[in-house]
Amino acid sequence: MVWHNAIKINKLKEGKKKMVTVKGKMVMIARQDGALFATEALCRHMRWPLAWGAKIENDCVRCPLHQTTHRLDDGSMVEWAPFPLFPPYGKLVGAMSKKKDLRIYGVREQDGYIQIQFNPPTPVEVGVLNE
Repeated sequence: MVWHNAIKINKLKEGKKKMVTVKGKMVMIARQDGALFATEALCRHMRWPLAWGAKIENDCVRCPLHQTTHRLDDGSMVEWAPFPLFPPYGKLVGAMSKKKDLRIYGVREQDGYIQIQFNPPTPVEVGVLNE
């Protein structure tokens, strides 16, 4: 499994979120209550940058734009609520949009960096040759 340096540890303070690009992927990294989290950087609904105002509480991340909420352990959707401030529009947009889970990435602190691990590589089938 490959880990990639994202940012230096001292660049992410407690209670803060950062949007960084790691190996061509935009990632949101957050430190909340002593724990690190790493998710895809943009919400799955309207592609809003989660680092710009997302709330992290109760082991979930909530998009600041339309309030859709995802679990931080597996990215599964907890609440689908597009544009709750104007319910008629939100219902229309919600009916037209596909509900999607948020990608969650492995994250750790190592050698002075916060490191990200993307999906593990697909195992290679042993003993199968293409001739």
